[in-house]
Amino acid sequence: MAKAKSKFVCQNCGYVSPKYLGRCPNCGAWNQMVEEVEHTESAKATPSRRTSDLDSHPIKINDVSFEKEPRVKTDMSELNRVLGGGIVPGSLILIGGDPGIGKSTLLMQVSGQLQKTGGKVLYVSGEESASQIKMRADRLGVTGDELYIYPQTDMSYIRDQINTMNPDYLVIDSIQTMDEPEITSAVGSISQVREVTAELMNIAKQQNITVFVVGHVTKGGAIAGPKILEHMVDTVLYFEGDTHHSYRILRSVKNRFGSTNEIGIFEMQTKGLIEVANPSEIFLEERLKDANGSAVVVSMEGTRPILVEIQSLITPTIFGNAKRTATGLDHNRVSVIMAVLEKRGNLMLQNQDAYLKSTGGVKLDEPAIDLALAMSIASSYKNLGIPATDCFVGEVGLTGEVRRVNRIDQRVNEAEKLGFQRIFVPKNNLGDWTKNNKIQIIGVSTVLEAMNKIFN
Repeated sequence: MAKAKSKFVCQNCGYVSPKYLGRCPNCGAWNQMVEEVEHTESAKATPSRRTSDLDSHPIKINDVSFEKEPRVKTDMSELNRVLGGGIVPGSLILIGGDPGIGKSTLLMQVSGQLQKTGGKVLYVSGEESASQIKMRADRLGVTGDELYIYPQTDMSYIRDQINTMNPDYLVIDSIQTMDEPEITSAVGSISQVREVTAELMNIAKQQNITVFVVGHVTKGGAIAGPKILEHMVDTVLYFEGDTHHSYRILRSVKNRFGSTNEIGIFEMQTKGLIEVANPSEIFLEERLKDANGSAVVVSMEGTRPILVEIQSLITPTIFGNAKRTATGLDHNRVSVIMAVLEKRGNLMLQNQDAYLKSTGGVKLDEPAIDLALAMSIASSYKNLGIPATDCFVGEVGLTGEVRRVNRIDQRVNEAEKLGFQRIFVPKNNLGDWTKNNKIQIIGVSTVLEAMNKIFN
């Protein structure tokens, strides 16, 4: 009988060491090395995985037959957009999010909608019993003869049920609770998550089954497990939001079948998640009229333009060093814009504390928010309000110039649709404009010019 060997695996990055280490030399994490037992077997006892592929050979790309399969659309247009137009058959989709954010609720609603399209859905849960799943389904109003629930964590039993039922859709809730019997490490470890994900990928590709996988997240917000988990799947979706508010954001960070950085807005209600058709109105509905320190930016989230309010509070500092605090905005971007305003806009900000945030819980990270960010800071510093009918789009350079941005047509149309009367855009974007709109389009070339036009 082969001797069992022991190894220590970092649960943060997957680094393998023959002995225990307090600090991982690869990622620097402390107390993450966990002992795993590795059983070595002879080559005769373990057949190679490639024995069935001995007859395979390379094929010319022109000789490959391809028939485009239509995407399966759910009743949630927000989810369809994030996925790139619908669900691709045979794809592996990973959904991550904080505890209690609504991942299981979303997948239960999606399962009920998919079985209505004629597909068979197998919902595998390793965290809840059948009665608990049924309780949630009744609350959400999910019923159907083609929706099967299976409380199980052993992958060998799950494989047998998949081969017996041959479902069209498979939901795994969650990947960290699945157990591969051939792996001796603990459930949820690096080895277990990696092997289970690899097996689910084979199931999705070989049997053309669409697989949804729920993944837990760490304290830092990243999906728990090895980074290879996100590389193996086809689509990675993050379900974000504040547990103290009802709005949720479904964000795409990887999609082999569509664009990334798409978002979908949902509202959590008693009967489940309800999609929000026009999120711009929600982000602006509580805005005070002519309040100083408030500016509206037309930001692009994927292919969707969204109007978000940026708020600034500039107050004299009482300490030696001025404080800079940003929520929903990049801290480095805020520091750069304030330095540009001090050097190019003649504003004395070095002795001022700055508190900035983007409302609605939206994280803004594109360069086109720079102009609105600068005007918000200038408005709070001068204690002068910006008209509520004005909005801004533009990237600000270090010399104070306002640089052009992309998709200006969609941004202007969204601002006009919500009733804004003026929009400040980079002057170089005016040449790209061909449509006649009721909204007044004002081109600016520098930050100082924009401040003069707004604050006279």
